[in-house]
Amino acid sequence: MQGIASKAYRAGMNVVRLNQRTCGGTEHLTPTLYNSGLSRDYRTIVHELAQVDGLDRIWLVGYSMGGNLVLKAAGEAGSSEAALAGAIAVCPNIDPTQCANALEEPRNWIYHYHFLTKLKARMRRKAALFPGKWNLIGLDRIRTISDFDDRYTASDGGYASGTDYYDRAGARHVLGTIAVPTIIITAQDDPFIPYSMFSLAAIHQNPHIRLTAPQYGGHCGFVQRYRQKEDRFWVENRIIEAIEKSGEGGVRLPHQKIRQPAS
Repeated sequence: MQGIASKAYRAGMNVVRLNQRTCGGTEHLTPTLYNSGLSRDYRTIVHELAQVDGLDRIWLVGYSMGGNLVLKAAGEAGSSEAALAGAIAVCPNIDPTQCANALEEPRNWIYHYHFLTKLKARMRRKAALFPGKWNLIGLDRIRTISDFDDRYTASDGGYASGTDYYDRAGARHVLGTIAVPTIIITAQDDPFIPYSMFSLAAIHQNPHIRLTAPQYGGHCGFVQRYRQKEDRFWVENRIIEAIEKSGEGGVRLPHQKIRQPAS
C-alpha cells in the first residue's frame, strides 16, 4: 500500500491511506477488530472526503481483504454515492469460505502459520489494552484461522458464528449492484484466493466490472522484469495507469500530516 500510495501522490493525486482497524499501530484506538465485512468504514471515509474536503472523484483501491472491502463498499453504494468514481481490487477474498479453506490446505501451511501467529499475538496485545474485553483462555489451542474467526472475529463483528461471518462478509453478494468503473486484478496461481471464485455471473454480466487475471502473480505480488519507465511492481503501475486514463489527475490539496492521537 505504501508503494501504490507513493506512486499516486507523485502522479498528482490526493492520497488517503487507510489502516484497517487495529492495524498500523492503531490497536490502542479501538477495542474492535478488523474484519472482511466492515465496508461501512470505507463508505464513511468516501462520504467525509466528499462532504468535508470537497473531493468529488474518489477511487477506492484495496488488496486482499481490502480488495473485498472496496468491492463490497462499491456494491452497497450502487449509484447513490456521487463522489465514488471507481474501485480497483487486487486479489480480493470475495468468498471468505473458499479462501479460508484454501489457506488451511497443507500446501499453504507456511502462510497459515504466519497469519495465525500474527492474529494470536494481536489478540494478546488487544487484551492488555482493553482489560475485560477479551477472554484469552484457550487461545493457544486454536489451530486454524477459521476457528480463530469463529471464536473472536465473528462475535466482535456482530455475526452469529464464523460460518455466518464468512457467508455474509464476502463482496460476492453485491457485485451485481456495482455501478462505477471497477477493475478486479487477480492471479490464477494465487495460493489462497481461488481463481474459480471469479467465474461468477455477477462479475461477467456487470458492464461496469473488468476482470484481469494474469496466469502468474501469486498473492498480490505481480513482480515483473524491469521495463522502460517502469519498476518491477506490475500491479501498482497498472492501477495508476487505469486511474490516470479515467482522467483523475485533478488538483492536489495541500498536504497535511495526520497525527496519531495521544495515548
